[in-house]
Amino acid sequence: MASPTDRKYSESHEWHKVDGDTLVLGISRFAVDALTDITYVQMKKVGTRFKAGDVVGEVESVKTTSDIYAFVGGEITEVNGALTDNPGLINEDPYGKGWLLKAKITDASGLAKLMDGGAYDKAHP
Repeated sequence: MASPTDRKYSESHEWHKVDGDTLVLGISRFAVDALTDITYVQMKKVGTRFKAGDVVGEVESVKTTSDIYAFVGGEITEVNGALTDNPGLINEDPYGKGWLLKAKITDASGLAKLMDGGAYDKAHP
């Protein structure tokens, strides 16, 4: 399954979808498949400011715990509360209902270092 082309991807498997000055952040299908069943999600609180490359949360699965990184600077405006009761939404729909957080972007320069969907799929077949 091809990764959506409307977002950018990091080597650590986060996707970054930008709409104006808003970032929506999640993890890729490749990451979901590697993690298997996701059992817990914890993101930093609304209002948290972060710089490009900062850890903004973590995802736990039956296999491991993985830090979640943002590759832009910003401030968290919303966390996906549905994941508290049903972290498996990430397994079911990582590019839709399984998003992790939304943020107001204050520094988008890190996006230039990320891959588009085609390059990400070539790097992670």
